[in-house]
Amino acid sequence: MTDSVSDTLTADPVVTTGKAPVKTRSGGEPLIRIRGVTKSYQTGALTTQVLHGIDMDIEQGDFVAIVGSSGSGKSTLMNILGCLDKPSSGEYWFKGERVADMDPDDLARLRRGAFGFVFQQYNLLGGANAVANTELPASYTALSSDARRARAEALLTRLGLAERMHHKPTELSGGQQQRVSIARALMNGGEIILADEPTGALDSQSGQEVMALLQDLSEQGHTVIVITHDHDVAAHAERVIELKDGHILSDKRLRERQSSATPPAGPGVSQPSSVLDLMRAFFTAFGALRQNIFRTALTLLGIVIGVAAVISMLAIGQGARQDVVDRISAMGSNLLSVFPGAPNQRGRWGVATLTPEDADAINAIPEVLAAVPELTGNRTLRREGFDKETQVNATYASFPIARQWEVARGSFFTDEDDQLYATVAVIGQTVARQLFPDRDPLGEVMLINNVLFRVIGVMSERGASPWGQDQDDVVFVPFNTGSLRLFGQRWVRNITVAAVSSDSQVMEVAHDKVHAILLERHGVEDFTIRNMASIIETATETQNTMTLLLGVIAVISLVVGGIGVMNIMLVSVTERTREIGIRMAVGAKRAQIRLQFLIEAVTVALLGGVIGVALGLGITWVIASLGTTVVFATTPVLLAFGCSFLTGLIFGYVPARKAAQLDPVQALASE
Repeated sequence: MTDSVSDTLTADPVVTTGKAPVKTRSGGEPLIRIRGVTKSYQTGALTTQVLHGIDMDIEQGDFVAIVGSSGSGKSTLMNILGCLDKPSSGEYWFKGERVADMDPDDLARLRRGAFGFVFQQYNLLGGANAVANTELPASYTALSSDARRARAEALLTRLGLAERMHHKPTELSGGQQQRVSIARALMNGGEIILADEPTGALDSQSGQEVMALLQDLSEQGHTVIVITHDHDVAAHAERVIELKDGHILSDKRLRERQSSATPPAGPGVSQPSSVLDLMRAFFTAFGALRQNIFRTALTLLGIVIGVAAVISMLAIGQGARQDVVDRISAMGSNLLSVFPGAPNQRGRWGVATLTPEDADAINAIPEVLAAVPELTGNRTLRREGFDKETQVNATYASFPIARQWEVARGSFFTDEDDQLYATVAVIGQTVARQLFPDRDPLGEVMLINNVLFRVIGVMSERGASPWGQDQDDVVFVPFNTGSLRLFGQRWVRNITVAAVSSDSQVMEVAHDKVHAILLERHGVEDFTIRNMASIIETATETQNTMTLLLGVIAVISLVVGGIGVMNIMLVSVTERTREIGIRMAVGAKRAQIRLQFLIEAVTVALLGGVIGVALGLGITWVIASLGTTVVFATTPVLLAFGCSFLTGLIFGYVPARKAAQLDPVQALASE
């Protein structure tokens, strides 16, 4: 072996024509052939040409050193040879196949199956141990996980890293990291090893060990191409090509090839199935999310809040709607309410147009179950030092039938009580609690506006009305008694009409007949009829609108969370640009890169969806336990979870596409 490359270069004629020899020693097609290759870079209006018409042939099993000073174009040439970059012009044939005719997936296949890269800065994934880094190229093949693991461990053992294979790059020395990168280059066979300044970041001892490994690989039949500026490193090669300013200055063979062996066969680099690709992308994405757990948690937060808001707000909205409908329905869905005053007339409560005789006439209609007049007003109640103001309702004995309101204790007054002007009263639960807190009110007496009444019954609890009024804060008295002794008038506040059925057709017939008989009696439409069914429908529509509004607000928060996912993923792409470049260098297709980042976004969204569903259901349960009516339904849960999936899919696509479109060379050069 010669002592230095420079000695050899002075001993033989120097080729200055800029063209490498065309003829191969074997007389056959060379492994790599490039003709007239140029490479230019555009920076604004400035064009910089790095390579000028490079011609070169590299045979199977060659150990070639491409040497040159910084800026000579040697790294650019290596990127073109390794299919990481494309020439601006010229031709490149690999095993007789024109590389320019290959699409990005074909180039990825070449990098995955034929080339193995050894970088000066090692380019190992910081969050993965030596085994996982070595396995990386095979993760884009159909090789099973067990086979990948076994081959990676065998390669690391062969390279003297048996005791360090489960350590991460930060736990390895520079020489050990470079051995891991060599193992990675051999993972899929490494027919051609491209080593860019493989000793540049190493001490002299580690550098010698790495070059010895590359020399050993050459003797095993691997084609080794070393890029270096160090002539001592180049002296290990069998052939040295020197570049200067983008031109081939010389191409010298220092010695004949030491071995004619063929490189060991790789494990096979066939493309994995779509299902396998999806599963591996999922595990890769999950591992990446786990490495950045804090950032993942912040990304999840927006989705969690959005999903929980959708579920809880829709449950509360549906509960409020159901509560209003139930309260109105509890008053009777078969009711018609007749009020004095023409339709749309203001201040109709003071209009004296309805009388109890109108109620008697309505009772004669076959479709009417009961019609009762109601004469109401606030009056003061007194009993042995207790007094309170409450609503008094003078009505008929059929009131419990018309309003479907049962008596809890005692009895309601009768028609006979009404005819005899009896001073009897039936009280609501609120009145019973407040006026008779220390005794049973049945049989007790009380004063209503200084008129003595005896309590004969207590109504069942009704609760608040849809308008918030306490329906149990009331006293019922016979109509004639109240009209004469409490109100001093015969005209009524309203007439409540209960139809025999809540069927819409029956209600419509009853409505028309009530309208006709009152119009006949009054001669003018000085009354207004309200259908309780229409009130329920109106209330339902109003509550549906409110629920929709709440849902829209919640969905907006979910969209905001989705935008947060997109922003975080875009930041992740920027931070992991070098990782993307490494994956592309070892053979990942654009679709596989895109799938990985898309799955990361979808995984974040789905995980956030699961947590958000649990949180939303928990919040809803707490609100329900506090007494607020809520409605648990499957649809809002499925809607929220589906929205979280779509959020990840839609807002994750842009970052995933950006990652897949990165240029491998620029990505690898990223800091």
